[in-house]
Amino acid sequence: MRVVGLGPAGLDRLPAPVLELLFDQAVPLVLRTRHHPGAAELASRREVIGCDDLYESGEDFDTVYRSIADRVLALASGGPVTYAVPGSALVGERTVAILRGEATDLEMYPGESFLDLAFARVGLDPLARGVQVLDAQDLPKPLLLHLPTVFAQVDGRASLDAVRDALLALLPHDTPITRLADLGAPEESVTTLAIGQLRDHHAGLRVSFYLNVAAPGWPGLVQTNARLRAECPWDREQTHHSLAKHLLEEAYETIEAIEALPAEAPRGEADLPSYLDLEEELGDLLLQVVFHATLAAEAGVFGVEEVAESIRRKLVARHPHVFGDVEAETAEHVLANWDRLKREEKGRDSLLDGIPRSMPALARAHELQARASGVGFDWPDVDGVIAKVREEIGEVIEAAGDGDRELVAAEIGDLLFSVVNLARRLGVDPEQSLRTAADRFDRRFRVVEAAGDPAGMTLEEMDALWEAAKRDE
Repeated sequence: MRVVGLGPAGLDRLPAPVLELLFDQAVPLVLRTRHHPGAAELASRREVIGCDDLYESGEDFDTVYRSIADRVLALASGGPVTYAVPGSALVGERTVAILRGEATDLEMYPGESFLDLAFARVGLDPLARGVQVLDAQDLPKPLLLHLPTVFAQVDGRASLDAVRDALLALLPHDTPITRLADLGAPEESVTTLAIGQLRDHHAGLRVSFYLNVAAPGWPGLVQTNARLRAECPWDREQTHHSLAKHLLEEAYETIEAIEALPAEAPRGEADLPSYLDLEEELGDLLLQVVFHATLAAEAGVFGVEEVAESIRRKLVARHPHVFGDVEAETAEHVLANWDRLKREEKGRDSLLDGIPRSMPALARAHELQARASGVGFDWPDVDGVIAKVREEIGEVIEAAGDGDRELVAAEIGDLLFSVVNLARRLGVDPEQSLRTAADRFDRRFRVVEAAGDPAGMTLEEMDALWEAAKRDE
């Protein structure tokens, strides 16, 4: 079997030996598609076997390409056959990839790629800065634009929409992009327009786009932070310890933005203003991660890519039910596997190892109790927890009567710890619950203040205003 790339345009660009192969009437010629200048010319000058009918009957591209490969393999089982594809047989040709894996005695005549002409038209040396070539019909997520980028196979509305929407999520509407159409043919067109101006008619069977911008998104953030570290006086002065308070602050602000979302989010209708706030806060939090990684890179220890790869490996290792052959049918099974693997990885002696003392006290208490409960150290039912809360209240009252402040503080701690346990058993996040209660107090007391100076009111007057605010809520 011979596989021939027809190049980007007409047969006039092909060398004589390849033309002889294509016009060898003794060998059947299969065309992946007739919708190409060279293929159309061949079909007009000799008998060919087309595969365009398979595009019309296939459910998806994978099915189509499999069917085309099967047709070629069936013909090859009866003797020599030539299979011709647009462009280079080694660039973006999935049918050729199938044939290379399954056919024997395969002769390759790759042909000229549209990329050779594309690089020439835009003046790009692919070794100078590097280059990435992406299939518009299967864009990667995330889309990284840290290199000059060619979007190939923008052959219809769906692929054009995919490219435009992905780019507009990262770049301004007026960002220039170069359209490359019919390269190597007399009707060749190379034009530059704004991404926001892209319309359906800009797609085509032999259309690609070229984009070369300053890196946006993740690579751009990393590069911008590195430059600020080098050139901004404030950034230059920072250390891991000086940034710690900002990390904590941004984490709290992110939590606040999350709490503003509907309880069912991301299910239901998206609350766009709340999500925009969350986007901003996540960006501020992400900057803290990148900044600390930048400082660690200065120390010669690790950089942000190592941080990302480290957590990627951890996710794979701790999800053997996804990346391995372990079964986990429920969320509880997943958490149990996670905790077991985590203890094995870190060589911890206690279930309670790894719970930071710097956590908010309510959250730490909740996590300590949850870890212990995981091995059965827990009240058998909620009634036992309620009884314990009542017991702790009595001990607080008794300690207060004795006037021992240290004992009172200890008993208050025990009471709070028991209340956290009660919240956990009732399925309530105590940290969130207390924040919500604090928010309610904040709103209602502001109503009291709005009625006048609280310092000039009696307790009864303030209490009446408080109750009114409570009823209004």
